[in-house]
Amino acid sequence: MTLNTTQALHDMGQRLWLDHISRDLLDSGTLARYIAELSITGLTSNPTIYQQAIGRSDAYDASIQALTAQGFCGESLFFELALQDLTRAADAFRPMFDASGGLDGWVSLEVSPLLADNIAHTIRAAAQLHEQAARPNLFIKIPGTPAGLQAIEEVIYDGTPVNVTLLFSSEQCLAAEQAYLRGLERRLADGLHLKVASVASLFVSRWDVAVNPAIAAPLQNQLGIAMAMRAYQAHHRQTLSDRWQALAIAGALPQRLLWASTGTKDPAASDTLYVEALAAPGTINTLPEKTLLAFADHGHVGPAMRVDGGHADEVLEACRREGVDDEAMAARLQHEGLEAFATSWHALMNGLRDKQTERASRE
Repeated sequence: MTLNTTQALHDMGQRLWLDHISRDLLDSGTLARYIAELSITGLTSNPTIYQQAIGRSDAYDASIQALTAQGFCGESLFFELALQDLTRAADAFRPMFDASGGLDGWVSLEVSPLLADNIAHTIRAAAQLHEQAARPNLFIKIPGTPAGLQAIEEVIYDGTPVNVTLLFSSEQCLAAEQAYLRGLERRLADGLHLKVASVASLFVSRWDVAVNPAIAAPLQNQLGIAMAMRAYQAHHRQTLSDRWQALAIAGALPQRLLWASTGTKDPAASDTLYVEALAAPGTINTLPEKTLLAFADHGHVGPAMRVDGGHADEVLEACRREGVDDEAMAARLQHEGLEAFATSWHALMNGLRDKQTERASRE
């Protein structure tokens, strides 16, 4: 195994995060090894990751028993379990967080996906979870839906770091950035500090899963990357705007793009496709564990992504000629993503209830 590829991306200016969390990952020392050996500088979680982590392992059973005895159940039980993990992970990343001035060393916890259309409850949940975690390097994940964007502006104004999730297009990413800027501008007007971090998570491979069956073979596995290239171009333009420059001078941090859903889904494609094609300075790529290990083993670091969009528009136009409506597809993918997380959330709640019931029946 060569370790130079992950370090090469880091040296290029891209950060690698792990798209995974589990009690086993922490207890085994695997996360510590990935930090030391594979240039991992953060991690993300979501309802699906936790549904699998808790449902497929007995590593949480003792904590579930103890917390059940204290009266925890349902969502409160889950968030206690998740924060046990994520505060440990945040502490493992804390030295690099401090050394980098808050650039590196982040972990992410998502609010309940059932709150996606409830602005007030999302704002309240974000504040409560961040206060409960008591870690400065924990992002609260909020979906970038129309309601979510309104909540995000308020959460940023309140000073809570936000990972805007379930974004699928440059337009959705720009809307997330506008919400971030509005929150910062309100803080500036009220004399508050602007050191409130945010990332915007663009989901990549789900584009190709959706359109591959309907487009010609030469175009397959290209649209997701093209959408990322367009978002990178739009983001670069935004950083040159007078509006952003005024905030930057006042001490604001840029909202960084984060590439999500970067595991290869097509068995005929390279298992490092969405790592090699998305090497972009100033961004983050959050990798499934399998993808991280594949890239460390046999990945290749080529030229950095261009800020002018490269050939993205050509790919997009070709896909449009094949009948792809990218604007409608972006909205559909966001809706389907929410539904998938909600399904995982219900399964997670049922799984926790089953573990509690099973424990009670043995006592």
